[in-house]
This record gives sequence, structure tokens and C-alpha cells, in this order.
Amino acid sequence: MNEIQNLKPACIWRNFYKLTQVPRPSGHLEKIQAFLLDFGKQAGVEAFKDPAGNIVFRKPATAGMENRKGIILQAHMDMVPQKTPESAHNFETDPIEPWIDGEWVKAKGTTLGADNGLGVATIMAIMEDKTLVHGPINALITADEETGMYGANDLPEGELQGDILLNLDSEHWGKFVIGSAGGIDVTATLEYKEVETDPQDVAVRLTVKGLRGGHSGLEIHEGRGNANKLMVQMVREAIEQLDARLASWHGGNMRNAIPFKAETVLTLPKENVTALKELAEDWKETFNDEFKLIEPQGIEVIAEETETPKTEIPTEIQDNLVDAIYACHDGVVRFIPAYPNVVETSSNLAIIDIENGKAGIKILARSSREDMKDYVVKTLESCFSMTGMKVETAGSYGGWDPNPDSEILHLLLKEYKNLFGEDGIIQVDHAGLECSVILGKYPHLDVVSLGPTMKSPHTTTERALIATVEPFWQLIKKTLEDVPVK
Repeated sequence: MNEIQNLKPACIWRNFYKLTQVPRPSGHLEKIQAFLLDFGKQAGVEAFKDPAGNIVFRKPATAGMENRKGIILQAHMDMVPQKTPESAHNFETDPIEPWIDGEWVKAKGTTLGADNGLGVATIMAIMEDKTLVHGPINALITADEETGMYGANDLPEGELQGDILLNLDSEHWGKFVIGSAGGIDVTATLEYKEVETDPQDVAVRLTVKGLRGGHSGLEIHEGRGNANKLMVQMVREAIEQLDARLASWHGGNMRNAIPFKAETVLTLPKENVTALKELAEDWKETFNDEFKLIEPQGIEVIAEETETPKTEIPTEIQDNLVDAIYACHDGVVRFIPAYPNVVETSSNLAIIDIENGKAGIKILARSSREDMKDYVVKTLESCFSMTGMKVETAGSYGGWDPNPDSEILHLLLKEYKNLFGEDGIIQVDHAGLECSVILGKYPHLDVVSLGPTMKSPHTTTERALIATVEPFWQLIKKTLEDVPVK
């Protein structure tokens, strides 16, 4: 695993490897916070944890650079905890196992954590390097970005010192992000009284798996399969044609990841089990035909008999829930009219948990327009409130309005051209970035987001393109050296 420390630039890859050895799933950040504070002490820079759980580093300017504009480097410390079905990995205790596969760095059976570990590793490299030339630098490493941007939302005003914010959480080398979508969590809940299962019925567990999943912002436009939306088609048909009843449903586990697996338990007359298995095979063929160009690895649909639960969902509640899940919008709502290749508005039917008298459904809605974000929320509220569910919203953050006249943007584009002989690309992302939240508290900042190339963050096929990390490092160093005077 430690072979990645020999990659270039060693200063980033060595620190990234150290990060992979420290558990840091969202919501469980005590170990990584302690690690970063200890690192700051060893590097000889000011380091502290703020009331929001963020880690802040401060490094003074090198001699003669005190009059330069202050730079704030920003990344997030947490990672999305996803693993393959066969993996026994415990994200709260076990290290990630990175390995080199040709031109990529990957992880064995889990997410890699390059999102946003490479950004944090870059900050660490800058903090410990005594040879760099730069003005005053602050570094902000935020907590729980993946689950609701809690660290950024609770960032104290007046804590950061600087004029320019470089967010290191973008995934396409050579592209400079100057705007991103806002987002909001929508949760629908319902409590119900279970009824006894017919003692003559048997149970079948339906599983949809093998989907690619993916980042619900960066990859929502690809039309990847959503395990919950595929599952609801089978469940509804089984209820209508085979006298099936729904006992439980568990699909998806992260609000910002497209769900790649869903499981339901259905009860039904024993004489209909064979027909249900045939139905599952038919749907498997249909799904693989529908998604053959998007999910080429093959979608699995499994129907297997299981222990019959003692209780199940009442018929009326069941039918209402299934109808609402079927009707719930999932995917792109609209592209930006002025930029038809950029998603403006979307929703991701991320998590469904129904069992033991409680139903919970979580959706992450995104939009670069506040009015369209509000439209999607009201659409989802209408869909689920008709079933009698309680619909609540949380974690709202606004979009980041592009500033094409940004001074730091034009410096980055100039340095990129001089270093690599080609023009950089200006981009607006549909993924949510913490820039908009930070700008809400520090509106004077000049902001750009950039990073080396990564693919499929939030999935077990997450990978980082080795060849892009060295030029990324060269650009960061040159930009720090050439930051304009105040």
C-alpha cells in the first residue's frame, strides 16, 4: 500500500498516504482532527480547532512577501464511506488500502478518500515546506462537508484572514471552477402501525445491486441507474400481480451518492414465489437492456426466499409509499439555458429506510437558481405529503455566483498557460462546493476552485489520476509565489 508514497510529487502523495491511515468518515472525525492538530505542531505552524470542528492553520509570509494578498487554502477532512458488498472494512477503525493500478491510484474495496484527501494533503505539503515563497497563508480544513457542509455552515465570522480563497475540492485538472449549485436536504417521514403477516405467506428478499452509483452532482447528468427507482418498478408489479406485501425496504446510504444497491422483503402466497423469481429475471433483462451503455458491468437482480417476518406494512400505507417513490423525481430537472451542457437543477432519491413501523426517505435537491431549488422542494413536498408523510428540509446552502472578472482566476489561467502551453477551461459545476457558504460569511473573498483529476468520487471505483498531481502542485506553488500585492 505504501508504494504510493514514492509517486511524484512525494510531498503530496506521502501526506495523502498518511491520511488514508487515519479513519475519517463523515460524522466520525475525532481521529483526523487530532492527527491534523499534531501535524500542525510538528510543521511549526499555528494550528487550532474552531467551535465548528474545523482545523485552521496559519503560516506567515516568507521574508519580503508580507505585502501580498493573503491566501486561504480550503479543503474538507471527511470522506464518503462506501464499500463493496464483500468488504469487511470498518470505516471508523480501519485504514484505507490504496494501491496503484496503471495510471490511477485506487482503494481496495472502498472509496479512496481522494475527495478531498488530495486537497488536504496539498495543504499539509504547503504548511511543512520551508522552501516555498508565498505571502501570508491561512488553511481551512472543514468538518463534515459530505453530510451537510456543517463545518462551513458553522464557520465563525472573523476567523479567516485573507483576500483570496483557493478551494482544492474540484476533480478535473485544467478546469477552473468559478460557480457551483446550491443544495438542500429533503426528508419525508411516517410512522405507522404494523400488521401481522398472513401465517400462510412466505417471504422473498429482492435485491438490486451492481450499479455504478456515483456523485449525485458531478455524475447525475449521465443517467446512471438509481437502485431505489429500479426497485420500485418490481415492487409495484409484484403487489399488483402476485398479491405481494411489502415488509421492509433499505436502499442507498449517502445523501449525495446515487444509490447502487437496494433490498426489499416481500411476503406473498407460496404458490406465487416462482412467478416472483421469474418477474425478477424479466426485470433484470429489461434493466440491463435499458442501461447497457451506462451500466455496462451488468445489473444484478436477485430474488431469494428468506425468513418470513412476523409483521408487514398495512396495505393502504404500503400502496401510498410505493406510489410516492414511483412518482418522486430523480435525476436532472433542467440544464442551464445559457450553458446547455451544464446541469442547473436536479434531485437524487438517495436513501429509503422502511421497517419496524417507520418510513424515512431522503433526497438531495440541487440547483444554481434559488427559485428552481424552491420549485424542486415544493415538487417533492407535494409528492410525499399526499401520502401523509411529514416533509422537512435542512442543510440549505446557496449557489455560488460566477465571477468571470476574478483577479485570482486570471492569474491562475496565466500561470497555467505559461507552465503547460495550453489554455485552462473556466467551468461552473453542478456539484455543491463550500465556496458559496464561506462567501456568505466572507463576501470580500476572490474565489476559484481547482484540483487534480479524480473519477467516480463517492463510489468504490473512486480513483485519482497520478499524472495530474505533479502539474497541480507546480501551479499551486507558482501561484503562491506570484500572488498580487494588496
